Amino acid sequence: MNAIVEPGPLTGSVAAIPSKSMAHRLLICSALSSGITDLDCPTRSQDIDATMRCLRSLGAPAMLTRAGMRMVPITVGGTRTSTKIDVGESGSTLRFLLPIIAALGTTTEVMGHGRLAERPLAPLDEQLREHGVTLSWNGAFPLHVSGKLAGGTFHLPGNVSSQYVSGLLLAAPLLDDDVEVLVSEPVQSRAYIDLTVSALATFGVTVSESRIKDDAGSYRRYGVDATARFVSPGVCAVEGDWSNAAFWLSAGSLGSEPLSVTGLDSQSRQGDRSIMAALSLLGARMGRSRGIVAASRDSLHGATLDVSGIPDLVPPLAAVAAYADGTTRLTNAGRLRLKESDRLVTVRDALLALGGDARIEGDDLVIEGSERLAGGTVDPAGDHRIAMLAAICAAYAQGPTTILGAQCVAKSYPSFFDDFRSLGGRVTEQEV
Repeated sequence: MNAIVEPGPLTGSVAAIPSKSMAHRLLICSALSSGITDLDCPTRSQDIDATMRCLRSLGAPAMLTRAGMRMVPITVGGTRTSTKIDVGESGSTLRFLLPIIAALGTTTEVMGHGRLAERPLAPLDEQLREHGVTLSWNGAFPLHVSGKLAGGTFHLPGNVSSQYVSGLLLAAPLLDDDVEVLVSEPVQSRAYIDLTVSALATFGVTVSESRIKDDAGSYRRYGVDATARFVSPGVCAVEGDWSNAAFWLSAGSLGSEPLSVTGLDSQSRQGDRSIMAALSLLGARMGRSRGIVAASRDSLHGATLDVSGIPDLVPPLAAVAAYADGTTRLTNAGRLRLKESDRLVTVRDALLALGGDARIEGDDLVIEGSERLAGGTVDPAGDHRIAMLAAICAAYAQGPTTILGAQCVAKSYPSFFDDFRSLGGRVTEQEV
């Protein structure tokens, strides 16, 4: 499906969708807990469905309810000695579940799709092997996993995916030994680890945190005691998603009228809530009150922003930078190369296709702002966040924009274009 967007400002109010990041974590905790859990999560996405599908395959019946999902734990559904799972294109699902599969001792064939095979698993796979697990990983699916994960000390560098740390912490309560994960500093995307710690706390698991030093350097230590076990809270809600709300707040920053997003927790551990500070640095006017965050245009100007800890915010920030006065430099963005697309390339190419000016310098994305973008044709390369970036830019362009393969937004936000229309956006869908 192609989406054709005609210029027209976005304004009004939209409700934040449930956080995909938190939904993954709470679903997994629910499947491993002591009892049935009802999750308040009124909307889903392809990635969330992938995690639900895999948990069912591992023996945790998952049912849809009017409010969201009801998870019956694996201890009730029955742990499988062997199974097959399909993680789709969800890197979170794969990286979270590998340690859990190993902790359960389930012999598993893992299938994945899209660009997922190109995204790294090292050094997580090495750490799993060192703790008793056999993986047949050679950069292609299917991936075969067998053996039983042992506890102890796991070592990870801080400049790799935080999902490796989260996966080990989520598996820790299933083991009979203490677990400590030592992550070398600086720890990139630490907020996502904090999100995992928060989810575990909701299910009665305490993670101790400290900073240690030795002759080799300094480390962030995360520890889980051998006695820790998941305890269902019965009911819990998935909080609003800052990562996708960032696109609407960026749209508000470009318009003359405010745009607000409801259902956001300003105290959330989601690192992407820093979109408020980032947009302020680009000259937007921000406001918040009782779960409502609003953005509107003020005097937009370029800025230098370190995005090493907030890589998912690069597409919405790039949309604002494209219309800001002067130069914006998004630094330390190298991890964008390992997303659903090489986002350094696809963000740059999307802006160029719309008549903007962007370039890559090492691991930095440099954007020269302009008062106007012409519009054009954007190929998001199957990447949901590039399609959303194109739509936000297109709303303020001079001419129409065609977004090829726009159905890719379903990976994280199936109702994106419906909400786009509710805010006054002019978009038609074209079957191809």
